[in-house]
Amino acid sequence: MSSEEFEKLHEIYRSLYDELKLMPDRASRCHGEEKKRLVRLFDERFGEAEEVLQGMDKELLGAPSTFRNAMTTKIRLYRRDLGKLQRDMKSSDLGLGFPGRLGDGRHSVYASQNEQSTQVQSQRALLLQGTESLNNATQSIERSQRIAVETDHIGRDIIEELGEQREQLDRTRDRLVHTGENLSRSRKILRSMSRRLVTNKLLLSVIILMELAILGAVVYLKFFRSK
Repeated sequence: MSSEEFEKLHEIYRSLYDELKLMPDRASRCHGEEKKRLVRLFDERFGEAEEVLQGMDKELLGAPSTFRNAMTTKIRLYRRDLGKLQRDMKSSDLGLGFPGRLGDGRHSVYASQNEQSTQVQSQRALLLQGTESLNNATQSIERSQRIAVETDHIGRDIIEELGEQREQLDRTRDRLVHTGENLSRSRKILRSMSRRLVTNKLLLSVIILMELAILGAVVYLKFFRSK
């Protein structure tokens, strides 16, 4: 919405309304051709004011909801004021003795304009309501899409994290397997070292016993055999 364009239309409407609101009183004091000319001028200005209000309605379609609701109410009041001026103009036209045919024709024109204005207002209200509902639905869809995208990102992050955890568990399992194998080899080495240690002890004991026996034999032969 262009706020500048809306303000411009609003100023045009106020100018037209200020001109229109003086015409019923002027028409009540005029006669003949002057009165007819004033009635035609009123109809022209009335149509221009209606077009300006329609332009203001179009400008409001893209406005924020708070501003749009307030100005829609104000435009509805403007149309009510225009309708009152139209009725006042019709009363001044019929009340001053115009021929019946002219009065009936003017009455039918005003009635047709009022009916058309009511239909336009009803259609415009439905259009604004439908536009607002469409905007709400669009916003809801956008929110749902954002939530879906965020959920997809979260799911991907979780899957990636689970994949990393699985790789860590696989690496930990492999390390445990290697550790088990290393422990098995260490146990075998320790058992082998233990057997070697026992064997060495036995050999050392045998050697010690043999040395003692030899030493005993030498002592015996040297000291006791010679006697």
